[in-house]
Amino acid sequence: MATHPQSIKPDLGSLRIGDAHRKAGAGAGKRFVIIVLVILPLAAIAAAAYALRSQKPVVQVMTASKAEAGGRQSLLNASGYVTPRRRATIAAKITGRVTGVFFDEGTHVRQGQLLATLDDSDVKRALESAKADRDSAQATIADFQVQLKNAKIQLGRAEQLQKAGVQTQENLDNASMAADSLTAKIALAKQQVAGADARISEAQQAVDNTVIRAPFDGIVVSKDAQVGEMVSPISAGGGFTRTGIATIVDMNSNEIEVDVNESYIARVLPNQPVTATLDAYPDWQIPCKVRTVIPTADRQKATVKVRISFLKLDPKILPDMGVKVAFLSEEQPKAKGPEPMTYVPKSAVRSEGGTAFVYLVHDGKVEHRAIRVGADRGTDVAIMAGVMPGDSLVVAGPATLHDGDKVEIKQ
Repeated sequence: MATHPQSIKPDLGSLRIGDAHRKAGAGAGKRFVIIVLVILPLAAIAAAAYALRSQKPVVQVMTASKAEAGGRQSLLNASGYVTPRRRATIAAKITGRVTGVFFDEGTHVRQGQLLATLDDSDVKRALESAKADRDSAQATIADFQVQLKNAKIQLGRAEQLQKAGVQTQENLDNASMAADSLTAKIALAKQQVAGADARISEAQQAVDNTVIRAPFDGIVVSKDAQVGEMVSPISAGGGFTRTGIATIVDMNSNEIEVDVNESYIARVLPNQPVTATLDAYPDWQIPCKVRTVIPTADRQKATVKVRISFLKLDPKILPDMGVKVAFLSEEQPKAKGPEPMTYVPKSAVRSEGGTAFVYLVHDGKVEHRAIRVGADRGTDVAIMAGVMPGDSLVVAGPATLHDGDKVEIKQ
């Protein structure tokens, strides 16, 4: 049976969402937001903890030294730098433009060797002017001398005529005055020549000042000016004028400068033997001696400056190199009883529960090693057992180190 089209009505109510379904959907959304807000901070905390756990602690290590039987003992250790006693920044005495540079970094120079030249056009003109003034004064002297010669002839003739009664006394006086005047003019001209000579010397010195020479034998360690730049003995303040041309170091004057804590300065004496070790050559022990203890202290750092001389210089020793030094005691006789195996810095020794131990570094990991300590030797301590010469020990690092921890060695 066919249904009439008018009897079919759209049921829009069937598309409506019920209250129960609406409340259920809202609850699910809120739960999702809450879950996200809780999980994100936890994830961040976990990531930070993982990053901190994976970060390696940084430690400073030092190699245990071999124990010598008898001999000299280290009373004190210090660190410093190689410094030359003769270092000079070469500058010009005048302000001028650089016209020539005849050196480079690393150039060996001799005393008096030409380093650079400045523009000398202006001072050369002043020199030529002074020489012209001198030549003019000298020509004037020659003219006055010729006139004086003639005046003396006239004076002699006037004297003869006056004696003969032919000429009056007035004529004789005039002839005498003319000769005396020319003599005075010649003296004045000579003084003018002397003044011109002085101006010539001044102008010549200005010309010489445009030539820069090495004041002593040494090596150029810094090239501070180029052709075309302006140099001046004083700072111009604008940043476009150089105050130096080169820095020269006398390598034969290299020495060591260290700061010693004032609490230990009593252990340092003039001419005391010292062993130096350059950071660049850690296996090279260089014999030295104390040259002087500077008689003043740094109140801020509580240190006293000590200068140490090398017993023998070497071309590998360069200025500003880092160096560690050990101040040695007098020769000691061989001690009786058991000998220590090695000496280590006191900072490497730790204790726990009355037991002394150190941390050794092997393949990027630390190893807990129990030791038996002996007598102190300055800043070092004798190790009777547990450490062998050449072992790398942690001398500075976090207090939370544990056996087997991976570490990063501070360079």
